[in-house]
Amino acid sequence: MFGNMADMMGLMGKMKDLQSRMKEAQEQLAGIVETAESGGGMVKATVNGQKSLIGLDIDKDLINPADKEMLQDLIVAAVNKAYERIEPKIKEHLQKATDGVLPNIPGLDLGGLMK
Repeated sequence: MFGNMADMMGLMGKMKDLQSRMKEAQEQLAGIVETAESGGGMVKATVNGQKSLIGLDIDKDLINPADKEMLQDLIVAAVNKAYERIEPKIKEHLQKATDGVLPNIPGLDLGGLMK
């Protein structure tokens, strides 16, 4: 009986440590950035690990009211590509931050805690 209680207390301690590490890791995600481009580099989007768009660069030659739809499409493409590229960096960062806190539990996806 006491062995189970000690195991539970140990697990609770690890969970507190995990919470603390996750909070710190999530704050650090702001410093992880990724840039992607579309239109042969004419549109560049930069996102951070907190999934915020932090930069957008548009070549001045693209700014033409007649090409509004093309510009919108290029912006969306660049931003989506940047988000795709940042995803593995987020997952790697969170795994490193929580490494060794909990035993390897099959199916446990800490990256899903960011959603």
